[in-house]
Amino acid sequence: MAGASKEPASQRIARRIARAGVCSRRDAERLITAGRVVVNGVVLTTPALNVGPSDIVTIDGTPLPAAQPVRLWRHHKRKGRITASRDPQGRPTVFDDLPPDMPRTITIGRLDFNTEGLLLLTNDGALARTLELPATGWVRRYRVRVHGPVDEAALAALAKGKILDGIRYGPVDAALERKTGSNAWLRVGLAEGKNRELRKLLGHLGLEVTRLIRVSFGPFQLGRLATGDCSEVPAKSLAEQLGGLLPGSASLPTATAARARAREEAAQPAGRAKARARHAHHRRTP
Repeated sequence: MAGASKEPASQRIARRIARAGVCSRRDAERLITAGRVVVNGVVLTTPALNVGPSDIVTIDGTPLPAAQPVRLWRHHKRKGRITASRDPQGRPTVFDDLPPDMPRTITIGRLDFNTEGLLLLTNDGALARTLELPATGWVRRYRVRVHGPVDEAALAALAKGKILDGIRYGPVDAALERKTGSNAWLRVGLAEGKNRELRKLLGHLGLEVTRLIRVSFGPFQLGRLATGDCSEVPAKSLAEQLGGLLPGSASLPTATAARARAREEAAQPAGRAKARARHAHHRRTP
């Protein structure tokens, strides 16, 4: 398209819309194909376009907000929640437990419906994809309650990886924590996390998983975060932990902005009804 910027800081139009906190990249592509996005006065018909800081983008005639600084939250996922923003079956999602004043967020990776524990959320799709990749090297750690006889040698052998039903699973660090009758608690770490991986691998060893709790994701810990609660990771910790993992066009909140936001959130009326505009920021396309 004539007039689109080719500056070094250019990025795909859908990414820029997502970075502005309007909607997801996928929803941004839908807006584009619907003819609702204009760049430099020209209606877009395809998302295959790079734009730069000087390009003027509007959606339904409204100028696109500036890109939001990268933010990250720890959430203690409940059992019986899905991590998708929408569920055709009408089951509750993790977004049903989030404060109504949170910005649009996406999950970093997924946890099964019946899995509990630490779930990271961010407002930046590029960061989410980076942290999900096994190449990033971040280990996910779990506490697992199982029913059945535990063969510690078989657990140790999972460190070599395993092919099961034609699927190759990477190395899994699994060890017995304690036994109580026919039940036991295991500590498990892995850097991939394929669909229902732990349940399948442990089931292959004759163990029934009766509880699965993620306690950490890379450097971020579940700690004492209460079930269903959400806590933002301070900007200073983000800078220390993410380092070069931040997307090139991303920025972190300044300390001043972070303090101001904390004061604003602290001033919100306690016990405000969650039902008011509940999670519209996760589900609504402009």
